[in-house]
Amino acid sequence: MIHNDTIDRQLNHRTIRAFKDEPLTKDELTTLYQVASQTPTSNFFQQFSIMHVTDPQVRAQIRDIAKQKYVGANGDLLIFIVDLYRNQQIRQQLGNNDGRLHTMDVFMQAVEDTTLAVQNVLVAAESMGLGGVILGSIKNDPVKLIKVLGLPKMTMPWLGLQLGHPDQEPQLKPRLPLDLVAFEDHYPKGFKLDQFKDYDSRVTQYYDLRDTNKRIDSFTHQINGAKLNDQMSQRDDINEALFNQGLAMG
Repeated sequence: MIHNDTIDRQLNHRTIRAFKDEPLTKDELTTLYQVASQTPTSNFFQQFSIMHVTDPQVRAQIRDIAKQKYVGANGDLLIFIVDLYRNQQIRQQLGNNDGRLHTMDVFMQAVEDTTLAVQNVLVAAESMGLGGVILGSIKNDPVKLIKVLGLPKMTMPWLGLQLGHPDQEPQLKPRLPLDLVAFEDHYPKGFKLDQFKDYDSRVTQYYDLRDTNKRIDSFTHQINGAKLNDQMSQRDDINEALFNQGLAMG
C-alpha cells in the first residue's frame, strides 16, 4: 500500500465533535472557501454556496433541529447549500426562462457539487491541523431550517460542517473490510451475514473500549435497528421542502 502525508491523514480520519474556544481566523476561512470553490463541478454550473453561521441565536436554532448538543457550540459552523437560485437569477436577468433548473437531474448535479465541496473542505481543514464533523442532522427538520436560514426558493441546505481546533482525541472507528465494498467488474449479490461476523466483533470491541459514550453494539445490529425501521420522521419532510423550494420537480 502507498503512503504519503495526504493518504495517511485520510486513513487516520476521525470525526471531531469537541472543539477549543478558538474561532478560525479569516485566513483559515478564506483558504477553506477557496478550496471549496476549486472542487470539481458538473457542467461548470457551480451550484453550491456556503453560509458561515455566527449568530448565537441562529446557531441555537440549528442545534435544536440537529438535536446534537455540540452543533453550533465551539467551533465554526458552515452550512453548505444546494444553490440553483444564483443560476436562475442569471437566466432571468438575461431574459430567459428557468429551463431545466427545476428538474431532478440538475438538482442532483447540484447535490453532487455540494457534497464534493464538503469533503474537499474537510480534507483541507484536517491538513491544517483542524478537525471537523459533517452534519447531516441539520436536515432533521428541513422546512424549519430553510426558514431559520432565511433561504430563497431554488436553494436547499444540504450538509453542515463544524470545524475547529480539536479538543478531543477519539479512537479510530473501524470501517467495513474492503472485500465488502470494493469489487472487480461485477457486483456480488450473495452477501451472507457470516461475512460480517469478524467486522461485527471489531465494531463491538471499538464501542466497548472507546473513551466516550460506551455501549455494546455491532454494525449489523445498527443496520437492523431503529434508524432504518419503517417509521416517519421530520426528516421525511424533505420532499415537501424540495417542492416548496421549486427543486427536483421532474
